[in-house]
Amino acid sequence: MPRAASLLAVLTPSEVREFLPEPLLGQMRALTPDFRLIDPTGLTHEDFARELAAINPTIVVGCWKTPPLPDDLPPGLRYVCYLTGSVKKLVGRTHLERGLIVTNWGSAISRTVAEAALFHILACLRNASHWAVAMHQPGSGAWKNGVTDSRSLFCRRVGIHGFGPVARELTALLKPFQCPVTVFAPDVTAELARAYGVERAASLDPLFAENEVIVELAPLIPATTGIVTERRLRLIRPGGVFVNVGRGAVVDEAALLRVAQEGRISVGLDVYTEEPLPADSGFRSLARVSLTPHTAGPTIDRYPDAGAFALKNLRAHVEDRPLEAVITVEIYDQST
Repeated sequence: MPRAASLLAVLTPSEVREFLPEPLLGQMRALTPDFRLIDPTGLTHEDFARELAAINPTIVVGCWKTPPLPDDLPPGLRYVCYLTGSVKKLVGRTHLERGLIVTNWGSAISRTVAEAALFHILACLRNASHWAVAMHQPGSGAWKNGVTDSRSLFCRRVGIHGFGPVARELTALLKPFQCPVTVFAPDVTAELARAYGVERAASLDPLFAENEVIVELAPLIPATTGIVTERRLRLIRPGGVFVNVGRGAVVDEAALLRVAQEGRISVGLDVYTEEPLPADSGFRSLARVSLTPHTAGPTIDRYPDAGAFALKNLRAHVEDRPLEAVITVEIYDQST
């Protein structure tokens, strides 16, 4: 028997448009006769806590602009369905310890982030940042010459640091390029590696030393902060590629800049320790560095993928079926 539920969606008008275009919003409304939608714009944390207590929903749907949940939750609240990624700005560890069920977008957007990683790999190998500037300069006459450095991804060895949903999607995107893929992550078992057709590296050092392309996808936790050191970056062979679409602070960014300035490897970055990337950042002046402004994913046209995933979980919840992408205390502790 479906459980009685009241649903409070705390979303800005733009979040509704981007994540829940019709028919998704209509389908969410239809899940329960007690549906409310409030705009959190301008709400203080105290205002939100009062609204939450007065409405006392069993389900809250949140997004980037939803204020943090108060320490003391209304008695009826059982489930928080978060439309996006990291839940740490919305819920605290104690909420989970007390039994609050929380889900996020899980792997719904992983393929778009993997796509961005592939974009940066190809841009680095083809020296696209250099040519994108040189070919567009009026009167430059820029053209290939006898020593033009442009390389193919086909059959190139790829190492991936981290093996979450994005890394797994990336391995699928790399298959047409016939790339041998090696991964390093503490939780990769031999069975999991076989299932995805990848090899396991014994540690980060051989991962960086034995592959021509390195993709950084490890979560940012205390154990990984700054783990990609200058020594490890210098293990990448000359002509190699380093791409980071995970988290900026996993890398010693000052060391990465020093290595990139030497021009011995190409670098593709979507994430940075300081965001937005400062106007005077040394990365901005380097031709062999491909830069995007933290747009790896989801792309705006794919936000509804996350909305559809949330709707699937909401429907499962009201029908008392298992949920996907549940954030346990253990996952919370290991998440960025």
